[in-house]
Amino acid sequence: MKPRHLQKGEAAETLALRWLERQGLKLRQRNYRCKAGEIDLVMEDGEELVFIEVRYRSHPGFGGAVESVTPAKQQKLLRTAGHYLQQLRRTPACRFDIIGIDREQRIQWIRNALQ
Repeated sequence: MKPRHLQKGEAAETLALRWLERQGLKLRQRNYRCKAGEIDLVMEDGEELVFIEVRYRSHPGFGGAVESVTPAKQQKLLRTAGHYLQQLRRTPACRFDIIGIDREQRIQWIRNALQ
């Protein structure tokens, strides 16, 4: 059995995935992992490839979900996305989005969160 925090994280990713699919995005890969790190969701938004970090926060006292993506985490995401892109025949237009979810399951979608 997985630890509770991992179960909550997985549930948040599933909630984000279903919500993004209703917004018209298509799943390409979930939990892409390499030596550099992990990307929660890789999706397509039309012709654009979208790397998505999902953050769940059960309590606002530690800051919001979106604010929890530190500069160090951003660098890991960029390196991991670079690894993913190296495996493709051609590099599509890309962006990085963040999905923040609070304990009431409110979703905050930040498009182009990283440049």
